[in-house]
Amino acid sequence: MSAALAEINSATKINNNLQPLVARTRVNDSIHNHSFLNEVDSYLDTYPNTKHIDIFLYDLNGHLRGKRIDISCLKSLDKGCYLPLSIYAMSLDGNVVEETGLGKFVGEPDYLCVPVLGSLHPNPIDPHINAQLLLTMKENNVQDCRYEPRNILNKLLNRLHLLDYFPCIAAELEFYLQPLSQESQKSAIPKQCFDLNPHADIQAVLDEIETIAQIQGIHITGIVSESSSDQYEINLPHGTDILKLCDQILMLKRSIKQVANKHGFKANFLAKPDLHKAGSGMHFHMSLLDANKHNIFSCSERDFAKPLLNVISGLIHFMPDSMAILAPNFNSYRRFKLGQHVPLEANWGWNNRNVALRIPCADSENQRIEYRVAGADCNPYLAVAIILMGTLHGLTHISAIPKSVNQSKQIGEHYFLPTEQMDALKRFKANHWMSEYLNQDFVALWCTVKQAEYQHVLSQITAIEKNWDI
Repeated sequence: MSAALAEINSATKINNNLQPLVARTRVNDSIHNHSFLNEVDSYLDTYPNTKHIDIFLYDLNGHLRGKRIDISCLKSLDKGCYLPLSIYAMSLDGNVVEETGLGKFVGEPDYLCVPVLGSLHPNPIDPHINAQLLLTMKENNVQDCRYEPRNILNKLLNRLHLLDYFPCIAAELEFYLQPLSQESQKSAIPKQCFDLNPHADIQAVLDEIETIAQIQGIHITGIVSESSSDQYEINLPHGTDILKLCDQILMLKRSIKQVANKHGFKANFLAKPDLHKAGSGMHFHMSLLDANKHNIFSCSERDFAKPLLNVISGLIHFMPDSMAILAPNFNSYRRFKLGQHVPLEANWGWNNRNVALRIPCADSENQRIEYRVAGADCNPYLAVAIILMGTLHGLTHISAIPKSVNQSKQIGEHYFLPTEQMDALKRFKANHWMSEYLNQDFVALWCTVKQAEYQHVLSQITAIEKNWDI
């Protein structure tokens, strides 16, 4: 039995050390319940014809797992509901990885799940009668579940906040819109980069995505026709509510998929859906505010600010060993090839799309870092957690500032990223800082699930192999 499993079993009864925490939690629960009921009343005032609510968690891969309930059950969620812990042991194909010890061996136990306040929104399809609600899982009905990606991000945020550092982050999400029918694929009109005149069918999809986003409270600041035909990028604005940003990214991905399918298209978020086209990334722009909401990355025209350089050092330090999170599956590594502005090493530079950390053109007050490594297939909670981990480490540990790309001349100054999943997982597991920042049990779970996914891919015989004349 794994150490993580033994700890879960031993924690089924709340011990004496948890009693003060339980008392405080009961008070907090009462406040939470009251706020949730007010949120429900406000929502139903706006959408009185609501019939169904999709309640769900996001698993390790950012996939939505839950169930649909009747409107009559909505208010009872103030007391929570139960879903199995094994949701966090599910692979990309939706099967529980039994090697994690969280599945059949322990009877797939249910854990308490409570609503995330502010997450009750209309569904993408039939929004006036269907709603959706994000949940968060508890252990012992008290503590945040150690395996939940949202909770891992929240803990890192709290560590930065305690030091009076407040990340301000924006996101860019790339994806492909591909016709479902072969006939439509043949007749599709090629699109050009930064094209402002998409085909009417595509424009209808993009318009409806934006409409749904608005009623869900998501502000889309831009929609860009990307470098490859059928590829698009959606931009979300800077903000300091980092959990909300990641919630919105995943909510938006669901909306894009459902709206695209409604119009006869498939929204594809694979990192590399076509070997002959550009891969899709998820880029994050981050500035860092102090307690007075001043951007500490602000600098003079000649020099970069010392906090910005310190953060760059922390981000680069962890980047190669974080690839298992940033490129989470077998297909992810197909994206890391020469060309198409994909970083192949941990580096940084000003106004350069080939680097991992780009310092974009900006005035002093809006100076920021663009983190360009993560694929569109990543879990945004975990990708941002990796960014905050590097940020925290760079600000609290003394280390050399790496040279920018225009300064790097020697071969020894290049810090290449792993380009194969098993290599990335080995590096991730071996780095003791990952367990310190993310938690040891999560690291073990992630590696177990991802190794199982990798073996599942390798167990498939390809058509190429079958056609060999051997």
